[in-house]
Amino acid sequence: MKNSLLYCLAATSLALSFFFERAPEASATARATSAPVVAEASLLPALTSETAPESDPSNPPATKPTAAELAASRDSLTYNYYAQTLGLHLAFNENKDLLRTVTDWIGAPYSYGSNSRRGTDCSGFVTRVFHEVYGINLIHSSRAMFSNTKRVAKAEMQTGDLVFFRRGKGPIYHVGIYLKDGKFAHSACNGGVMVSSLNQPYYHRNFYAAGRVRAAAAADEAATEAVAESAIASVQ
Repeated sequence: MKNSLLYCLAATSLALSFFFERAPEASATARATSAPVVAEASLLPALTSETAPESDPSNPPATKPTAAELAASRDSLTYNYYAQTLGLHLAFNENKDLLRTVTDWIGAPYSYGSNSRRGTDCSGFVTRVFHEVYGINLIHSSRAMFSNTKRVAKAEMQTGDLVFFRRGKGPIYHVGIYLKDGKFAHSACNGGVMVSSLNQPYYHRNFYAAGRVRAAAAADEAATEAVAESAIASVQ
């Protein structure tokens, strides 16, 4: 009887020890499996919530440029290109058609009696430019051009005026188109269409007179006014 009681107590003690050893393991497992669930639950509102971005008063959103501003920017780039190519300081109100046409002709070789981009002499170059820019047909002769222009003082020359040259008291032999800053475009027999300076010794010595084609001057004034109006519109 005594031995039976001892056996019962031993069995009970073994069962209790087994229970208390397994319970912590089960609790730890439950905690481990539940931790990610809690973490996911805490992150879910942050991922699913849609909050509007806060505006920064010191950095306002960029506004789309207007058509007038884009046009002004293109004009600025165009004038800068002509200024670099022709070696001029432009006021950005000159006749762009004239500057573009002269630029297109730069480098055309010299050819006496011709007036194409494959080859041209000085008066041929002038006749082509005036026809393309102003729709004016000039006679293919520097002396005839001189006879049909209004004389202007050298200090009063404007873009688009013609400049004439002669040696001493001889006849006029060369003509070019005045651009700006004392520079003119012409077709020289030693280099074709180029831009030269009236201050170069050769041209300074042989410069004779400047002449203005009235129709071309009127077109240049109209072009200048159009550029000015466009600039005002871009500001408004």
